[in-house]
Amino acid sequence: MINVTKTFLPTIEAYQSYLNRAWEKVWLTNRGELTLELEHKIKETYKINNIIITNNGTIPLQIALKLLGNQGEIITTPFSYVATTSAIIWENCKPVFVDIHPEYLSIDETKIEAAITPKTTAILATHVFGNPCHVDAIEKIAKKHNLSVIYDAAHCFGVTYNKNSIFNYGDVSTCSFHATKIFHTGEGGAMFCNDKDLYHKLFYSHNFGHNGPLDFHGLGINAKISELQSAMGLAVFDNLEHIFSERKKIVEFYLNNLNFDTLTTMKIRENTEWNYSYFPVIFNSEEELLKVQQNLNEAEIFPRRYFYPSLNTIDFVNGETMPISESIASRVLCLPLYVGLTETELQLIVNLIN
Repeated sequence: MINVTKTFLPTIEAYQSYLNRAWEKVWLTNRGELTLELEHKIKETYKINNIIITNNGTIPLQIALKLLGNQGEIITTPFSYVATTSAIIWENCKPVFVDIHPEYLSIDETKIEAAITPKTTAILATHVFGNPCHVDAIEKIAKKHNLSVIYDAAHCFGVTYNKNSIFNYGDVSTCSFHATKIFHTGEGGAMFCNDKDLYHKLFYSHNFGHNGPLDFHGLGINAKISELQSAMGLAVFDNLEHIFSERKKIVEFYLNNLNFDTLTTMKIRENTEWNYSYFPVIFNSEEELLKVQQNLNEAEIFPRRYFYPSLNTIDFVNGETMPISESIASRVLCLPLYVGLTETELQLIVNLIN
């Protein structure tokens, strides 16, 4: 069976070596030394200003919306995982959708201003499949209208734009460290920000609002990661060069062997160092997609329809029509992409699609 992704696992010995340190300290949560070390490694490697590792990738969105959304209207993309929209509604805000760019697949920055109202408080945009939004244009719009910017950068570990980590853009940027991601802690995530005062609020918000054991800065929730998860993160981090290299080879194989007379894929934004997180192919019609998907499934190959359906169409949203997102969502299929795929398996996938 070939699934759309497969968790990268370090050797059990490597994982155990980090676990031993937690056992020696008898410290399994509340920001132990493994969590602090992992934060430091990520921060130093990617030249990130501030990072808080969390227990999943959705709760950073919720915390950011709690602090910046003010129960207002949030301009967002309909082409993302459901957690992006769900977090907005969960925090008593209203999602206002803006259609996507047909090539980059991220929110179309030229359509954002038309969606702004007096109730708008923030922009929540997704860097789709690790492909950056037009962050420069979004920043200008946000400053002009005094809006906060939150980025769902769940797919973006290792991505740089203009030689700067994509996590350094926006008021708050978030990432997922889920087991299916390039870098993972089994289950986890992180939030990033540049402003010291906002970082302070994010920090106490993820730890019940604590200011020491007996005092509180304010309202908070439990978003802390465990040392068991951080141990996995440290063991995976040691293999990142290999992970990126192998995924790049797979992407290049697809690019060199698929028949792009009948398919397209997303355009990577200029000045981006991409991380090879997903490989989406866009068919001419949903009928063609379904036919190819059936052929692949019959051969025990299971790509996935990220992101379907377009989020403006789901029952609890009732959003306005977004023609580009709805069209792309009906025709896009993400192909298998993970460390360990063999050239024989890749050739089989390509032959069935072609």
